Amino acid sequence: LFLWPAALAGLLSACGGGSDEGLAEATASPASELSVALAARSSAARPVSVNLRIAAARATAESASNACVEARPFYWEIGNVDGAKAAGSVGGSTFKASTLMPYASASKWLYSAYVVQRARGVLSSMDIQMLTFRSGYTQFQASSCEPGQTVDGCLATGSNGKYSAATDGRFFYDGGHMQKHASLIGLGAMTSAGLTNALRSQIGSDVAISYDRPQPPGGAYGTPAAYAKFLRKMLGGQLALGALLGSSSVCANPATCGAGQALKTPVPKEETWRYSLGHWVESDPVVGDGAFSSAGAFGFYPWIDASRTQYGILARVAPSGAGFGSAACGRLIRKAYATGVVL
Repeated sequence: LFLWPAALAGLLSACGGGSDEGLAEATASPASELSVALAARSSAARPVSVNLRIAAARATAESASNACVEARPFYWEIGNVDGAKAAGSVGGSTFKASTLMPYASASKWLYSAYVVQRARGVLSSMDIQMLTFRSGYTQFQASSCEPGQTVDGCLATGSNGKYSAATDGRFFYDGGHMQKHASLIGLGAMTSAGLTNALRSQIGSDVAISYDRPQPPGGAYGTPAAYAKFLRKMLGGQLALGALLGSSSVCANPATCGAGQALKTPVPKEETWRYSLGHWVESDPVVGDGAFSSAGAFGFYPWIDASRTQYGILARVAPSGAGFGSAACGRLIRKAYATGVVL
């Protein structure tokens, strides 16, 4: 049984391109057409030295005048298939590569990777509908489930397994889609330990990620280092989802999608993102860069860039709702590393 540090207990009760070299350690002192276009634009930019990119990313992370100020304290890391290339802790040493923390909704990317790997890269229409949150199972309450329950036990609690015809076929951000999907593919009798074994059987026993609750869409935990290994496996082609990033994506902002395509989203209403198989495509025409990501409620924010050559993580544990604050900082660090310009 994993015991959360006391400092995290209150939070957890609230809700369920190119080659690089060297690692610089900092301290506190569809794929969519847009995604492809943004990646091409980025690769066409003038070459930037590795040292300049690292320095720009570090200065951006430690800036006292950008979105990263509000995200402190946090740990950040950027790398490629070979490993981390730049990393550091900002605002103190609270969070490091080795810090255990809840992934919250970053669990969704993990579950989708499990499903795609198990299906050998060939998904059914049901898989796609549920992994892009258009199944009609939209009344899931993560906090209603207990750690000792099974997947089906959690699904049977309250309205968690209730189907809504009114939301079927339209994007609705909710954990119920994945909880129900897990039940349908035979994971219903599994506890947290069973889910952990199932996940590792597909993404690899070398990826030290576990579940502390029987919830595929939000119950995983581990370290930034463990999640980084998962991301590198997608970059390296060891996980089938890596080739499907951005595929089957749907419009995910009710304020900007046409004809009621989307009903509920955690994305700020002024930004238009898309949702693919358990992960976001940051496709906003103004601030988006086409990256693939999966922000968690407590601030854990992993990404793979649009070119699919770099990965990154911004990791912290903050009050629920911190995911897109982390995204705002993380995308600045990502751009600074790509361009060598401090933001």
